[in-house]
Amino acid sequence: MSAPALFPFVQIEVPWVLGPTDGRYIVRGHAGEPEHVLVLRTLAAPVARGRLGRRRSARPRPVPPSAAPETAVITRATLIRAQPLPEPGERWLRSADLPAEADRGIAVLNRVLHAQRAAAGDPALPMVTRDRVLAIRVGVGAGEQVADGRWASAALVPAPVPGRGSRTAGLRPTERFAAILAGRDVALACEELTLRARTDADAARWRDCAFQLRAAFDAALAELLPWSGQSDLDARIAELHELRPAVVDAADAALEGGLDDARIAALSSALTRLEAALRARTNAQLGG
Repeated sequence: MSAPALFPFVQIEVPWVLGPTDGRYIVRGHAGEPEHVLVLRTLAAPVARGRLGRRRSARPRPVPPSAAPETAVITRATLIRAQPLPEPGERWLRSADLPAEADRGIAVLNRVLHAQRAAAGDPALPMVTRDRVLAIRVGVGAGEQVADGRWASAALVPAPVPGRGSRTAGLRPTERFAAILAGRDVALACEELTLRARTDADAARWRDCAFQLRAAFDAALAELLPWSGQSDLDARIAELHELRPAVVDAADAALEGGLDDARIAALSSALTRLEAALRARTNAQLGG
């Protein structure tokens, strides 16, 4: 009797409701070919919140002093490749780049969640990042075995360690957070728009990124003016003015369809420079 075929999988656990209902979903590529089977399962449910609690009673309930915390929601998403491995599973697992496999699995899951956001009209539905999951595993197993949450062999992938080379280096989030709460600083609209553009860029949704980045540039060029004259902000604002025509061109082209490689490269570069300008404004505001 031959051994069962083994399938690579990425299993992700998060402490919130992902959005789609529990079940199995086929994720297809652009040509319609099955790429992954996604299995969603809720491992815990809240005691008094959520749909069941709302159906029982819409009125607030009194609680005793020092009430125990409510049960947390944990959702498990298992992404199973549609095609089995052509080699022994243990050999594949030993040679695989596990963090890269984890990131690819998260990218596919975020594609699904992006579709759910649009289908449900739910702007609060969060995307998944590797540093915010409870656990992420990469492994191999037979099809039904993996779908049931088991495996033949798997490894736990640790969260990434931020380095000085990351684009978040130098953000000084603790100081900035305290300054905003104390009224010494303010969260700019262009910062939120830039974050949305970065989310789209990281997911390779370049048309969406172009629209967001155009709005982010326009807001930044207005909102950064009060800091002109501080540090090197004048030079950075001038640079953003120079980059804006390429961003506008990409956004106009995105209205007609997909973007070519040159426009994508221009968007990526402009987004990086806008993020750098916003970091420089933060450092100037905090006296760094």
